[in-house]
Amino acid sequence: MSVLVETSLGDLVIDLLVDDAPKACENFLKLCKVKYYNFAPVHSVQKGFSFQTGDPLGPDSSESDGGSSIWGVLKGPSRRTFPVQIDPKLKHTEKGTVSMATLPSERDADEKLIASQFLVTLGDDIDYLDGKALIFGKVVEGFDTLEKINEAFTDTKGRPLKDIRIKHTVILDDPYDDPDELVEPDKSPAPTKAQLATVMIADDEDLDKDIDEAALEKLRREREARAQALTLEMVGDLPFAEVKPPENVLFVCKLNPVTHDEDLELIFSRFGKILSCEVIRDKRTGDSLQYAFIEFENQKDCEQAYFKMQGVLIDDHRIHVDFSQSVSKLSDTWRDATNMKRQRQGGGFGGIENLQRKRHYRDEEDRNTSKGYRMIFDKAEIKETDRNDRPRNRSRSRSPKQHLREHRHDRDRHIRRRRDEDYDSRRGDDRYRDRRRYDRTEQR
Repeated sequence: MSVLVETSLGDLVIDLLVDDAPKACENFLKLCKVKYYNFAPVHSVQKGFSFQTGDPLGPDSSESDGGSSIWGVLKGPSRRTFPVQIDPKLKHTEKGTVSMATLPSERDADEKLIASQFLVTLGDDIDYLDGKALIFGKVVEGFDTLEKINEAFTDTKGRPLKDIRIKHTVILDDPYDDPDELVEPDKSPAPTKAQLATVMIADDEDLDKDIDEAALEKLRREREARAQALTLEMVGDLPFAEVKPPENVLFVCKLNPVTHDEDLELIFSRFGKILSCEVIRDKRTGDSLQYAFIEFENQKDCEQAYFKMQGVLIDDHRIHVDFSQSVSKLSDTWRDATNMKRQRQGGGFGGIENLQRKRHYRDEEDRNTSKGYRMIFDKAEIKETDRNDRPRNRSRSRSPKQHLREHRHDRDRHIRRRRDEDYDSRRGDDRYRDRRRYDRTEQR
C-alpha cells in the first residue's frame, strides 16, 4: 500500500501503515484517487522540523476551508472531518514520518479530528508531534526531495517564497473498496483560479531573475536570524522566537559611575514623559555598571531622544544611545499571552499547550519581585571568607550532614594538634622520647 506524490521539487514514495491507522490511510488514498491534492501548496516549512500541506488553497486564501476528508468531498461539508484515536505507541522517531494534522473536538477533549492536511517530518526524533499528529505512513523514497524542501527560502510565517506544490499523486496499491459516490477522473484537473491566486513565485520561474543579489542576501540574513531566535527560544533565553523588543525604550551606555537614575531622568525628560529610568548596578556592591534603560511613554519621544542625545557629555563622559534590545521586562507578559493564544489554536500540528521556559539568568526571588531590567550575565554567589579562608555562611550553603561531617573533621584535627603540641613540649623527657611509648602511656 503505497502512494507516489509528485512535487515541484521531486517525487516522494509513501508507504501507508494500514494496520495502525486504517481510517486515515483510506481517507488519504481516496483523496489521492480523486486528485484532491493536485496543485495543493506546501504552506509551512520549518527547517529540521516538518513541512505541511494538503489544503488545496492553503490557509492564506480567504476561500479556504482548511481541507476536507473524502467523505466531506463526496457527501458535503457536514462530513468534512471525522474522529480518530492516536496510538501512543507510534512515535515521530524517523525523518520522513507522515502524519495527519489534527483538530480538537468540541464534543470530547480527548478526541482528535482529521480532514485532509498532512505533514512530513524533516528530522529525527520530533517527539513534540507525538500524541498531536496521527501517524499513517513513512517516506521510503525521495529523501533528496525532503532536503530540497528543508532548504527552501521562507517568509516569517514559514511559507516558501518560491512555490512548492503537489503536482500529481499516483496510487501504487489500494486495498480499500471505493465509496459508491466516488468517481475517478480520467485526467488530472487543471488548477482553479483560486489556486492560481495563491502563487507567489511560480515553481518554474528562476528565482535569481526576480530577486537581485541584495534581496537574496536579505533573505539569507532573515533566515539565519529566525534560526538563531528559535535556538534562543529552545534554551529559554526568549519567551518565543517571534518576540520583538519594545520600541519606546532606550539603551544608554558609557555612563560615568557617579551618574544616578535621577540625573538621567532629569536630562532625558525634556523629550517627553518617562515611565522608568534605571541605571543597572552590581547586585553585591551596588556600583554602577555604566549602562541604563530609559522607557518613554510614546515611541516618538524615544526616537527624538535617540537622535538628539547621541554622543552628549554627561558628567564628563560621552554617552552612547541606542534602542533597547532587551525583552526581559516584557517576557513574562508575552509568555503568558503566547500560552493562551497557542492553546486556543486549532488544526495544523497544534499549538504549544503548556509552554514553560526556564530563565537561566533569573532566580526565584527575581521572578517574584523584580519587574525591572535584569543583568545578562551569571549572578554567581560570592562568599566572604574569614582569616582561615573558610566561608562564614557555610551553615547556610551546606546540608546538615555535610555540616556535621566538617564539624567532626575539625574536632579531630584540633585533638591531633593539641596532642602534637603536648608531645613536642615533652621531647626532652626520656620518659616520652619514644613516640610509641608516649601513645601507650596516654592510652592508660
